[in-house]
Parts: sequence; structure tokens; C-alpha cells
Amino acid sequence: MCSLEVDPLDPQVLERNYDYAQKNVRLLAMWYGCDTERMVHLLAENGIDLSRNDRRQFGADYQAFRQQFHGECY
Repeated sequence: MCSLEVDPLDPQVLERNYDYAQKNVRLLAMWYGCDTERMVHLLAENGIDLSRNDRRQFGADYQAFRQQFHGECY
């Protein structure tokens, strides 16, 4: 039997973990051991939408990162 390694930065894994963190950027950042700005950057880079509460706190940064990576408005 072989062990499967999971890449925590894989978009599907990241999105699932965001769901597990109850769509909370601060909690997810703690799980990943990074700051909230880096986590917002990762979510935007992978096209993972923020929750309503996270949009209030991090929406401007998220939008800037998302435009940088995807050229789209949020």
C-alpha cells in the first residue's frame, strides 16, 4: 500500500480547507502557518471566492491580487 501525498497548495485542497476553516481567512492562515495577507493572496491566485465576512475585511487586497492574476474584477 502506498501513501498519497496531498499538496496543501493545490487549488482543490486549498478550497476544501477553506471550507473546513468555516470560510475564515484568519483560521486558515493559522492552519497553514502564514499571515493573512499571504492566505488572501493564495485564495485570489487560485480563484477561490471569499466569504461575505472575509470580503469585508480583506476584499480590497483580494480584488487587487485577483486582478493581478486573472485580470478580472471581483
